[in-house]
Amino acid sequence: MIRNFKRTATIIGVVAATSASLVACGNSAEDAPAGGKDSTAAETKTEAKSASGAELTGTTGQLVAEGATSQQNAMDYFASRYAEEVPGANLAYNPTGSGAGVKNFIGNQAAFAGSDSALKDEEIQPAADRCGGNEAWHLPMVVGPVAVAYNLDGVDKLNLTVDNIVNIFNGTITKWNDPAIAESNPGATLPDENISVIYRSDESGTSDNFQKFLAAASDGKWEGSGKAFPQAVGAGANGSTGVAEQVKSTPGAITYVEAGFAEKKANIDFGAGAVELNEETVGKALDTMEFKTEGHNMVVDSKKLFATKDADAYPLILTTYEIVCSAGYDEKTRDMVKDFLNVALDSQDEELSAEGFIPVSGAHAERLRAAVNAIS
Repeated sequence: MIRNFKRTATIIGVVAATSASLVACGNSAEDAPAGGKDSTAAETKTEAKSASGAELTGTTGQLVAEGATSQQNAMDYFASRYAEEVPGANLAYNPTGSGAGVKNFIGNQAAFAGSDSALKDEEIQPAADRCGGNEAWHLPMVVGPVAVAYNLDGVDKLNLTVDNIVNIFNGTITKWNDPAIAESNPGATLPDENISVIYRSDESGTSDNFQKFLAAASDGKWEGSGKAFPQAVGAGANGSTGVAEQVKSTPGAITYVEAGFAEKKANIDFGAGAVELNEETVGKALDTMEFKTEGHNMVVDSKKLFATKDADAYPLILTTYEIVCSAGYDEKTRDMVKDFLNVALDSQDEELSAEGFIPVSGAHAERLRAAVNAIS
């Protein structure tokens, strides 16, 4: 069952240390080198093996990464494990959003970017240039369901169809006791209360994927697209934490946010009856996952995934990419990136699940491991 995970003192200490280091580094290429020849990654190495037996170089120093807030809790956990497995190494992950992460990866301010969306067509060549003329790979390493979170006093179970969700977020449905919502919740007492829509005010891969989901699942009834959510209806808040806190403090509020940040989560009818968000229903949807690309560059075909209407499948899933250089790093940064990602793959466990993410396993985990080890 998905629940919030209370971090240990070790994790808190690592996060505090990495956050302080990141602030000290600043934002300039001179102050925060992350993948060029002037990288500050230390040369000290201690050969080791990860929990799975993967070879670790043991390179110490600080690894700077940036991007999606949706994977922040996962990155915090991975960072704690990384510091344990490679003493003297740490990850400084700056959760500024997917757009900023990609921008700073391309600008050589981050060794890798966390992004809820694949690179845009116009970003592919600049990313390759940043990687010394080599392809940038998308590694869908952090997988988490997106919840439709709500704050409705006295209503602990809420069913919403895809059309309900579209019409709430476009402003067509404005009351919680609207007949269309009542039809999805027979026997429930819904209050005569205004619906307060909360959306991401920052450019976000979560917004991009949520809009793609709405369009695919509703057969085009939702017309918005992109990382910037339409602002005609509701109020904005910054980041995953921001929208979650805004909903918590606003009676009648609703938003879209990663499951680990949500308290009350709506059951969604994707076309074959209302489906509860849990590991089993998400896992069933993941079984249908396909890729647009081949080889080690793995871009998920989200349109097919989001259009899934199988009974007991919850396809509103965010696959967060670690966007990395396939080659072109300096040796020290390359080794640190590979060490960190190998440790992250070893950390697909119950503690990650407790953060609201779905641990990758089986064939997909093997694909990711092969890609990480192929970084040159």
